[in-house]
Amino acid sequence: MTGPGADEAAGILKRLVVDVPDYPSPGVVFKDITPMLADPAAFARVIEALAEAGRGADGRPGVEHVVGMEARGFILAAPVALALGAGFVPVRKAGKLPRATFSQSYALEYGEATLEVHRDAFAPGDRVLLVDDVLATGGTVAATRRLVEECGAVAVGVAVLMDLSFLPGREAIGDLPLTSLLTV
Repeated sequence: MTGPGADEAAGILKRLVVDVPDYPSPGVVFKDITPMLADPAAFARVIEALAEAGRGADGRPGVEHVVGMEARGFILAAPVALALGAGFVPVRKAGKLPRATFSQSYALEYGEATLEVHRDAFAPGDRVLLVDDVLATGGTVAATRRLVEECGAVAVGVAVLMDLSFLPGREAIGDLPLTSLLTV
């Protein structure tokens, strides 16, 4: 993402995201976004910047749904969906959704996990934007993309607050367009 809005969002993230070393396990530097979330003007600006990834060249919304990955992705994806006039779909940890689901297991930077989505979350051909806080190894995004496709929908892009350039996230998401407000 480029332009004055992107520069402003990147500045907000540089100022308000706090690095927490050795959390949740030794050697991991956790990116704590809660100070940004607590600042309503900063949060609103970041949501506007993320929502740009779901707009077409004409500025109109180009997606039917926005997916948020558990858990911090929910916080970002729901207001992005509202900004785009799109539906919000949560992708949850295994066992958290009440109806029939598709599931995908994947590797995290610091372990393994399984994600699920309701089987009827999307109509065939729906265009879907994937939103999360950080792109690290890319496992969460790749698993979510597979879930969207298993439902018959089409993942059209990924929007994240930041991507960690020292990890292989960009390779893991393949040809899926990535909007990152900040690369670290």
